[in-house]
Amino acid sequence: MIILVHLVYCDHKEKVLDKILEGSKTMIIRAAAGRKIPHSRVFEDETLYFMKKGTHKITALARVKSVQNHVKLTEEQINQILEENQSKLNLSKKQQERWHKKCMCLVEFQDVKEIEPLDFDHQGNMDDWLILEKIEDVVVGTSIPYNYEKSKF
Repeated sequence: MIILVHLVYCDHKEKVLDKILEGSKTMIIRAAAGRKIPHSRVFEDETLYFMKKGTHKITALARVKSVQNHVKLTEEQINQILEENQSKLNLSKKQQERWHKKCMCLVEFQDVKEIEPLDFDHQGNMDDWLILEKIEDVVVGTSIPYNYEKSKF
């Protein structure tokens, strides 16, 4: 199995990256009405790179500790999962509403490190979670045209 890396956009209004760096957030969530990246595409020991949305700078990384993928959740289950993981997710009320969806992917991480900022080479229609073979594929100077092959189900 190829080990992939993930580039995760962090909402600056909610100070997501700040919470990750200070250690008050150790889990990222992505949720939607149906299965959507990174659902069932993130695995233990893969690397997450973090970038504050709008900055074009990749400034931190972490290692995936565990992953939970959920589909077809009921209202009750959604509330329970969000509640059980709130100490790691550290979500605001607004974020809890945003991620209150039937399909969820929760990614717990560890070994967070700040890194020398990498210049992100943004291309067209990129999602808020990219799955890559290596981070250099989206860094200015070494980037390759982004292709959604790895993001398909």
